[in-house]
Amino acid sequence: MRQFFTVFLLVFVVNTGSATDFWGQNGHRVTGKIAEKHLSNRAKRKIDKLLKGQSLAFVSTYADEIKSDKKYRKFSPWHYVNFPIGGTYDPSKRNPQGDIIYGIEYCVKVLKNENSSEEDKIFYLKMLVHLVGDLHQPLHIGRAEDKGGNDIQVRWYNDGTNLHSVWDTKMIESFNMSYIELANNAKRLNRNQVKAIQKGSVLDWVYETRKLTEKVYASAQVGQKLRYRYSYEYFPIVRQQLQRGGIRLAKILNDIFG
Repeated sequence: MRQFFTVFLLVFVVNTGSATDFWGQNGHRVTGKIAEKHLSNRAKRKIDKLLKGQSLAFVSTYADEIKSDKKYRKFSPWHYVNFPIGGTYDPSKRNPQGDIIYGIEYCVKVLKNENSSEEDKIFYLKMLVHLVGDLHQPLHIGRAEDKGGNDIQVRWYNDGTNLHSVWDTKMIESFNMSYIELANNAKRLNRNQVKAIQKGSVLDWVYETRKLTEKVYASAQVGQKLRYRYSYEYFPIVRQQLQRGGIRLAKILNDIFG
């Protein structure tokens, strides 16, 4: 009986994944959950019908889940955009397959097109939810030479990792809240504050995030051990960006469906 239990436990752990995998998805789910709170009733109905009852939080991780499928490799460049610190975005120099700005604009175009198939609308809606979340993670608007912080090796407490992972998952994981708890505890904003966040274009939001990117690059050095103090200083920025991503995602979806 004891041997059976041991084998069962090992199979369960392998098939359910690690805690890091789970928490790594929470940022996108927070953004999706917050977006739902700012949707118009009309947009809610249309999205619910299109997604057949699945929530924005549920579909928010889809664009990462399909990365292992070769037929979707062409969408990999859509998750980020790189350009030099102090520089400006030059669309003529982007990857021929696109970048996060192109990806968001393409998703919107498909969703607004009355002739788009239902299958395409579902796919690009899922992509859009994810990409707007990525846009607000500072290191998705990073430098090409270090792959958005992926090549900047640091330590998170006692574990080796990289700066990108710290901002993508580690701080959220360490805070130890579910995505629903994080979404429900987002900063309370009045209507004018929400409208102010929703102003501007996708490119405006990229430049806003890019200002934070510069702070993130200056926040740690290669090999540095990051701990409680780092979370204390920078996790408020993570929470702010998750909320802004949700509010702006709702704006885009209301424009499309509302």
